Amino acid sequence: MSVPQRILVAPSGFKESLDAVEVAAAISAGIRRVIPGVHITAIPMADGGEGTAAALADATRGKIIRARVTGPVGAAVESYFAVLGGSDRPTAVVEMAAAAGLRLVPADLRDPGTTTTRGVGELILAALDQGAERIVVGCGDSGTSDGGAGALRALGARILGADGAEIAEGGAALTGAEVLDLSGLDPRLAGCTMELALNPYNVLCGPGGVARVFGPQKGAGPEQVEVLSAGLDRWAALLSRTTGVSEEYLRTGPGTGASGGLGAGLAAVGARLVPRFDLLLDSGLAGVDLDAGIAAADLVVTAEGAIDFQTPRGKVPAEVAKRAQRAGVPVLAFAGSIGRNATDVHAAGIDAIAGIIPIPMDLDRAVAEGAALLQEATERTFRVLLLGSAISSRLGSAA
Repeated sequence: MSVPQRILVAPSGFKESLDAVEVAAAISAGIRRVIPGVHITAIPMADGGEGTAAALADATRGKIIRARVTGPVGAAVESYFAVLGGSDRPTAVVEMAAAAGLRLVPADLRDPGTTTTRGVGELILAALDQGAERIVVGCGDSGTSDGGAGALRALGARILGADGAEIAEGGAALTGAEVLDLSGLDPRLAGCTMELALNPYNVLCGPGGVARVFGPQKGAGPEQVEVLSAGLDRWAALLSRTTGVSEEYLRTGPGTGASGGLGAGLAAVGARLVPRFDLLLDSGLAGVDLDAGIAAADLVVTAEGAIDFQTPRGKVPAEVAKRAQRAGVPVLAFAGSIGRNATDVHAAGIDAIAGIIPIPMDLDRAVAEGAALLQEATERTFRVLLLGSAISSRLGSAA
């Protein structure tokens, strides 16, 4: 057993703590404490969630454009989107988490029945103002469950109840939606290609629908989950009736439940729903070649805020591991927390998991100290790796 000399660091961000660039930096620093001369290639993984716009702007030498938009609880928030460099068509990346992410919802206001994606639509309008002809919407880390209704409203749609008045913002109000008027949609949308980079495992309706799977994480209790589910059922029918898009597709098509149903809302008006790694990696959009980086490495290190039963279902560590497994390169994964059925990831190609929390601590402290905890955990883990190498060498010499 020899010490790895070429290491690829390809992590996701840690939700509400570190973006993927910061995670990669902390892991790299921890490795260098143990193996000073090691060659590290860092590819922070854009997955559509927090940090995607910045990562793609950096990778393509593009720029970040600041914008003030409506946040998920209705108050204005400072937001942004990316304009990419090196593209034949003017291309913008809208990160939905930058306008409607869970991070933007104060802990005491986490109510997915009322939060809105209106700010996402406002970012799309701002991108159109910049001359974008192609808009990629990164889906992930949302704090909403409104089926994209807020985004459509920002783009010019009207959603009316039985009394002919506009219904309230949020997913709960969709239970009273009767009419969807799209006559006021911004005409520039017709000349723009819109693609959503998303997790195809997330669907809008049914037992595995987005309200039931993710509603509790966003603050919904059991009764509210059922209200949100009913609202999204009604919304799928209304979208289909108004646009002619198949209701079955809107209910259960791959990715329609992305970001609280934003996938379905924008798909109904012509957006393409694309598995995020197909769009962000294999299309060349990000300007990086993950597979080449893996092939050149002795070891791949990935990371995510939580590794559990959901990780194999389209999360960054599983995607990285799948590609590394094809290339025969071992994979180590760090996790902020290790949850239920985390060992399922071994079948996906992750050889070992290491948690970063050394002692019991509350979540707020873990989030605040994420970088230091990750760096220290990396150092500890690589010292164990070096110990194993030393033992192997000694046993080899004795033989």
